[in-house]
Amino acid sequence: MGCFTVGNYLFFLIKQKINYTINNEQSKNEIRSIVQYWIRTLNIKLGRINKFNNIVINYVKHEDVRFSADGRKIVSASYDQTVRIWDVSSGKQLQIFRGHTDSVFTARFSPNGHVVVSCSGDGTIRFWDINTGTEVMKLEKNFDKVLDVDISPDGRYIVSGFRDNIIRLWDLHSGIEIGQLLGHSKGVLNTQFSPNGKMIVSSSYDKTVNLWSVESGEILKQFKEHSDGVMRARFSPDGKCIVSCSSDNTIRIWNIETGKELNILKEHINCVNDVNYFPDGQTIVSCSNDNTIQLWNVESGNRIQILKGHSRSVKCVNISQNGNIIASGSNDCKIRIWGLS
Repeated sequence: MGCFTVGNYLFFLIKQKINYTINNEQSKNEIRSIVQYWIRTLNIKLGRINKFNNIVINYVKHEDVRFSADGRKIVSASYDQTVRIWDVSSGKQLQIFRGHTDSVFTARFSPNGHVVVSCSGDGTIRFWDINTGTEVMKLEKNFDKVLDVDISPDGRYIVSGFRDNIIRLWDLHSGIEIGQLLGHSKGVLNTQFSPNGKMIVSSSYDKTVNLWSVESGEILKQFKEHSDGVMRARFSPDGKCIVSCSSDNTIRIWNIETGKELNILKEHINCVNDVNYFPDGQTIVSCSNDNTIQLWNVESGNRIQILKGHSRSVKCVNISQNGNIIASGSNDCKIRIWGLS
């Protein structure tokens, strides 16, 4: 929808609301929401992103940052062996979880927001109760380093990637291992459930991206175009595509059904550490050892904007579910919050 059409439609909606319910407070709020929605949509398309200068969290080197479902909190995983929860609006630390004895690589909220799951170089996966601030479960069987972990959309299962090349599936409530996915020849850097929970995508130092069936444990497709280790691979919001990023400095978009590469994005000049889709599926955000965060148009493959602010490698990037805020973590010991202007 073009800007002219959007403007006319927006004007029509506001005019209708004013004509019928000009003094109704609920209608005023609805008008405000409509205006904000279209402003956000147009700003994303035009690449108007600025950082909130007052929201810079000073901390240690970060491996992962993730938003809560409501976008009000961030959970971070760090080299200092801790998991921490932060308030997005103020940047203040709300909670800290201690127990890991090595770097924490990933931490994320459960779908219901009551639990945080984390994994570490100490070979453990730990579950933390947000309400009590305590560790409620630990998975530990003399494992190698656990490099990534994800929770299924229904909150029943977790999937984890290990340095020993194995992907393990677990029942979240019992902590029992229910399966292994075997196919990578080197350490598994990333695992993620599809939006419908029926598939898993994984990426590895072996330069491949694998697509798995959760039910059968078999590889459905393998994507091999990267020339170096694949740092991350993520599903699109509709589950029809995968985006991956690599130490070969590229980002690649793949069609799941055909297995074909749809686009390759090459503007980063160093290893691309993380990549994510915006909730609308039309924009991608990436971060790199070149110290930048970059936004891309999915359809054209064109870079929309570069976000600069970190002074060292940017290790992780995440987007709030409403698409309004980006969080990034870096080796410069800062978490930065970026918002639409």
